[in-house]
Amino acid sequence: MRASIHNKMCWRQALLTGWAVMLVQLLCSEAVPISIDKTKVNVPEKTPQEPPASVDTGLHYDRYLREVIDFLEKDQHFREKLHNTDMEDIKKGNLAKELDFVSHHVRTKLDELKRQEVNRLRTLIKAKQDLEGGNDIAVDHQALLKQFEYLNHMNPHTFEVDDLDRLIKSATNDLENFDKERHDEFKRYEMMKEHDRREHLKGLDEDDRKKEEEHYDELKKKHADHPKVNHPGSQNQLKEVWEEADGLDPEDFDPKTFFKLHDTNGDGYFDEQELEALFTKELEKIYDPTNEEDDMVEMEEERLRMREHVMSEVDSNKDRLVSLDEFLVATKKKEFLEPDSWETLEQNQAYTDEEMREFEEHLNQQEQDLHLKSVDLQKQRDELERQQEQLNAQKVELQQAVEHMERLKTPKVEPPPEVHVEGNAVPETHAFDNQLHHEQAQAQEHQPEDTPQEHHELQYQDLAQQGLPQAHHDLPPGHQQAAQELHNVP
Repeated sequence: MRASIHNKMCWRQALLTGWAVMLVQLLCSEAVPISIDKTKVNVPEKTPQEPPASVDTGLHYDRYLREVIDFLEKDQHFREKLHNTDMEDIKKGNLAKELDFVSHHVRTKLDELKRQEVNRLRTLIKAKQDLEGGNDIAVDHQALLKQFEYLNHMNPHTFEVDDLDRLIKSATNDLENFDKERHDEFKRYEMMKEHDRREHLKGLDEDDRKKEEEHYDELKKKHADHPKVNHPGSQNQLKEVWEEADGLDPEDFDPKTFFKLHDTNGDGYFDEQELEALFTKELEKIYDPTNEEDDMVEMEEERLRMREHVMSEVDSNKDRLVSLDEFLVATKKKEFLEPDSWETLEQNQAYTDEEMREFEEHLNQQEQDLHLKSVDLQKQRDELERQQEQLNAQKVELQQAVEHMERLKTPKVEPPPEVHVEGNAVPETHAFDNQLHHEQAQAQEHQPEDTPQEHHELQYQDLAQQGLPQAHHDLPPGHQQAAQELHNVP
């Protein structure tokens, strides 16, 4: 968060230029004539320069805004009306009505710029949809374009009075709200820093906590121990710049000369950037980037506080610019000659105790919400794992059922075919046959010699036990006669 705030504050010079700043800078390219007392100081004459480039406002439609201004500035009628229109009338939309009187060439170019901007927004919408994974979802571009209030999305082809009016009001409103948003963001930064410090202390034992508190108090004391800071925009503050930055004698200080020296772009106005540059010497008294006790984010906040204060005192027409006349009027006020002391940030805490309490409660609530979401996500994960286990078990059962069905479909295996032996190879005989012949041989060795009739009957019995044919008609045709003759032997 600290890095994010620091980055945003580093963009301050781009974000702090409003609609009026840009219009006047573009249209007033010549410096305001200033009478200089050449007996006191020699100011080098500035050579003519091209009009200053448009300043980036930091708005997401900055390019479109600047291109519209560039082309409107080229129309002589519009330039003249702008010079005669004050800021309040511009905000009310009175200047936008003059669009009907600009040249055809300018109107044609503005139409083209608007079509390009609409196409750019549609491309951004499509890109965002692609990132969010909604490629197959139809996009209602007209509905989505409603969020971009600086142009009339109902007419995407031509640039009309309503478009200029929307652009002026949107830019003015967005830039005027920037300071408030920046203050709120800095306040959150300071509260988060204090919250982190408190949380760090909670994790320490008593001795380490005491040492840490002493170190913190020491840093605060060192930071507050700095030279006196002059009131921003006061005579003393400007004289210090005159002497140290410009190298001139403070006794010869001249407001007109000072204004011309620090109107760096020569447009006859102090814009917000030029004003902030005047406070560098004062800020160097308080902040040093090499010191542990000095926070550069706080330095930028201090710079912007100074700029806001001077603008509130000097910018009488509230156009976010300081003209020479406004500057000279301010140098005659008591606040310029005898200013009050300036209270720096360490003397003005950015938040109250009540705001800090609400901030920590909000953080605690966020932490609890995140914890509940974490628990819910864990439950969802466990449920998904349980369902996955069930699916795996069902998958195993299905596989087993498929294998069983395959076995049922498979036909019974037939006995192997008879082995034919060639040559002198010994044919394989069944183990049962071998055992039977062996037992018969043993029986013949131990029994008395049988008569032919008894021998024939024994053979007949053996055949019957082996399941061989017993009757003559069961024998093969070639063996029946031999069997009959054997039976007739006495």
